[in-house]
Amino acid sequence: MSDADREKWNKRYREGSYRARTHPSELLAEWIPRLPRGRALDVAAGAGRNALYLAEAGFDVDAIDISGEALARLRRDAEERELAINTIELDLESGSLPQQRYALIVMVRYTNSGLIPRLLTLLEDGGHFLCEEHLETGADVIGPSDPAFRVRSNELSELASGLQILHYNEGLIEDPDGRTAALARLVARKPQTV
Repeated sequence: MSDADREKWNKRYREGSYRARTHPSELLAEWIPRLPRGRALDVAAGAGRNALYLAEAGFDVDAIDISGEALARLRRDAEERELAINTIELDLESGSLPQQRYALIVMVRYTNSGLIPRLLTLLEDGGHFLCEEHLETGADVIGPSDPAFRVRSNELSELASGLQILHYNEGLIEDPDGRTAALARLVARKPQTV
């Protein structure tokens, strides 16, 4: 992303965009009881609805986003809730990822297919990858209109082919705010090495 992209996102967050989206991803909420605790990475965290949820559930959370404004909102919300979340301002298209191993990596509604293989190298053995992407569709749905920011059918499952896929589905869903989205949703686990 360029400096113009960074400023675009900073402006959106300064103006209060996404303030009402405080609920975690439904996929994350559904799976969290089954996920072993440990270090978690929230990729393209925005203002941190998923990062906050993970921290409240007992994860040690790193949250990455290009927008310093979004991360400042996340830090304020975390402080109010007395949660410790490490925020990292980073352009995911050109910056270096943390050199950590994670029990869980979450990437929700940020489409960057080239990033996924890099993220999967950060999973610890037995670690989980939970991903929700906007899906190409002809339906009238929320999300990006540019197909470059939507995955093709089965693309997400193909990107995770080296993992054990625990859950995969594609289709229309209704968000908690009543809007319809076309999503590909995946939960997968990195095999344990022997």
